[in-house]
Amino acid sequence: MKTSYRSIPAYVTKDGSEIRELMHPAVHGNARQSLAEAIIQPGQKTQLHRHLASEELYHVTQGTGIMSLGENNLLIGAGDTVHIAPGVAHCVRATGESPLHILCCCSPAYSHEDTEML
Repeated sequence: MKTSYRSIPAYVTKDGSEIRELMHPAVHGNARQSLAEAIIQPGQKTQLHRHLASEELYHVTQGTGIMSLGENNLLIGAGDTVHIAPGVAHCVRATGESPLHILCCCSPAYSHEDTEML
């Protein structure tokens, strides 16, 4: 199975980030996880939210930001990876002059129904 970035349309998730679902079971037929790229524009912040079932890994590929993870604020930049346990409140703010790009892996796969806005 293979996907191509150029053929995947972007959409805005409940938290306000622009997302491209690079691989998702509902579309591509893989079994238990999803992989997406989130792009957060300079000065933009996603809305605080949590996922009740999904565990997430965020891997920053470009840009800089601040990740609110529970009660912690983490400076993040290219090359950093953050673990987000199910039920932990989180959001991200892009702090640099260029967009913040994050690869987001979710298991089980991302769903709007599993996203609770706070």
